[in-house]
Amino acid sequence: MKAQNLPNWNSAADSLTHADWMVQPIQTKAQIFTANNGKDLVMYNGLLKRVFRIAPNMACTDFTNLSNGQQLLRAVAPEAKLIIDGTNYNIGGLYGQKEKAYLLNNWVDNFTTDAGDFQYQSYSISPLQPYLNRKTGIWSGTNTTATGKTIAFEYASKNPVLANVVVTVHYSLYDGLPLLIKWLTVTNNGNHAITINRVVNEVLAFVEEESAVVGTPEQMKKQHGIYVETNYAFNNAMRYDISDQTTHWKTDSTYTSQVNYNYQTPCVLEVYPEKVNGIILSPGESFSSPRTHELLMDSYDRERRGLAIRKMYRAVAPWTNENPIFMHLVSRNNNEVKQAIDQCAATGYEALILSFGSHCNMEDTSAANIAQWKILAAYAHEKHILIGGYSLFSSRKISDADDVIDPVTSKPDAGAFFGNAPCMGSNWGLAYIQKLKYFISQTGFNIFENDGPYPGDVCASTQHPGHKGLDDSQWKQMELQKGLYHWCNENGIYVNAPDWYFLDGTNKIAIGYREVNFSLSREQQMILNRQNIYDGLWEKTPSMSWGFVPLTKYQGGGPEAVLEPLSEHLKDYQQLMMQYYGAGVQACYRGPRLYDTDATKTVVSNTISWYKQYRDILNADIIHLRRADGRDWDGILHVNPQLSTKGLLLLYNPLQQAITRTITVPLYYTGLTKTARIRQQGGAAKTYTLNRNYNIQITVTIAAESYTWFTVE
Repeated sequence: MKAQNLPNWNSAADSLTHADWMVQPIQTKAQIFTANNGKDLVMYNGLLKRVFRIAPNMACTDFTNLSNGQQLLRAVAPEAKLIIDGTNYNIGGLYGQKEKAYLLNNWVDNFTTDAGDFQYQSYSISPLQPYLNRKTGIWSGTNTTATGKTIAFEYASKNPVLANVVVTVHYSLYDGLPLLIKWLTVTNNGNHAITINRVVNEVLAFVEEESAVVGTPEQMKKQHGIYVETNYAFNNAMRYDISDQTTHWKTDSTYTSQVNYNYQTPCVLEVYPEKVNGIILSPGESFSSPRTHELLMDSYDRERRGLAIRKMYRAVAPWTNENPIFMHLVSRNNNEVKQAIDQCAATGYEALILSFGSHCNMEDTSAANIAQWKILAAYAHEKHILIGGYSLFSSRKISDADDVIDPVTSKPDAGAFFGNAPCMGSNWGLAYIQKLKYFISQTGFNIFENDGPYPGDVCASTQHPGHKGLDDSQWKQMELQKGLYHWCNENGIYVNAPDWYFLDGTNKIAIGYREVNFSLSREQQMILNRQNIYDGLWEKTPSMSWGFVPLTKYQGGGPEAVLEPLSEHLKDYQQLMMQYYGAGVQACYRGPRLYDTDATKTVVSNTISWYKQYRDILNADIIHLRRADGRDWDGILHVNPQLSTKGLLLLYNPLQQAITRTITVPLYYTGLTKTARIRQQGGAAKTYTLNRNYNIQITVTIAAESYTWFTVE
């Protein structure tokens, strides 16, 4: 597409968006415009604007949040950076800005280019395409397909050595979200291999968050007007910010008017994986960088920021909205599997996962093992029950030849993230992936629970067929792990994995808990579980998390810690289910059965029936009201302004006596503005008038050591 075919930018669109995109859909669609007599390109969707000057080379000159009018940029920078065969190259970029605290439009016409940089050549525009072609029949809280525009900018080098190296920088702009995704591809069209030592796919000279005369970058705030996340994260932290491997905040010594005396303000964002230093790109091959998700923030409020991130996940990783009701079975034989399938079908459960400690071995691809699990999977499917199994990758020793080699000791010692661990690029690791794919495809399993997925271990081996050496070992292993999850996602396999692979196809992660706490008493577990739910759902949606309920003994503890015999602990069993299902969070109900008597079956069935009745709103985002502390009430509020039931409130009383409390309920994110109809436990509706802060106050009595719930219409 040529520039003259694009619509002209109308500066009237620069006005702020008055509608709140987190409450009502934004009608403006993503579009690319030409501006300034063809010298600029404008990406715009009503919520953000990003402007590029395209001559004499390309550079971003404007990055504005249209919800609050914040200008994020203070200076021009290269569009990206590369190190190829040990030499640094800028991708795009303009020169001549002397004052780096702010950027004026009339300066840009005088900026120049550097012949040594990769030069902008052309662009192409296409509709937004899904990153993964998810195949699924699993219940999902959101089924809409994200839409928008993608623009790809192509660059070439005048250096004869790189004459056939093509760099393409991609941007995807989403409809209805202040979000764009950026990534870079390098294609070697030459006749000799090149080595990519580093790919920096984003460089932004941001305005600073604070003024400090002294202080180190670690002591100073980073840019909070933007949330940045890439699909290159691992750490088993159950949180992205700790798992992130790519976000780097740098200083800018050319910014000589900054307040910090030693020029230590962290005001330049660069995005790249630190430990990827040697990717060999043979003729005809391409390399794609991690995908950088840039979500603009209009507030410091933790709840609002978390809601924005949750809405991002729902759009860019729609598979995370899937949330089947599953049991975690500990089995010793096939009859126990059939009995558990029957119990799932009888109570409304939708899936059965063979837990760790069960007799299912997904690495055993023998004909006999495949045959027995194919029969059991068919039996589950006849009952409309999904079935899956557990497999551990890391945190175990395979052999000296297959384990990761420590770059310091040059030995397969205990230097990996989990101590000993195999290398995914070893012969064993490559075979492991193929065995899992074979087992799943041959048996018809629907769920894969991958414990200890690749955690980022580097490997100094030069003998493993899946990587060349230390410098490419992390990247190659990461690509192998992602490849397995892509395969699962595109073949309809639901994936539980306790690490941050959401953007590459996994569905669920642990909500965040200490496993030994499940050996504590049931009373303690109830409060701790509600704390885990409250703390774990600031930036994750309910469907992105799993919890845990030990039906039988787990990591110690006595009879006070477990629910078996189930019929003797029905009150505790029901409340533990209500806490999780009421939060929209599936727990691993780990044991040999879901019920032991008709009375237990009725409790389980009724709870599942209640969950399914309110499933849409229970899978909606939560507003945090009061964290459980065992001293007074605690609770959460689900909200979704697009549903007829716009909210569902859950309140708990941990005390040994009934309490009556007047509670403020914030209804802004329900979309209601004047009145709300409130029903307690499905009873008669009572109408409340919202105050100027969109709140209502309700007076409620909660029985001792119990709970209650309300719907909002």
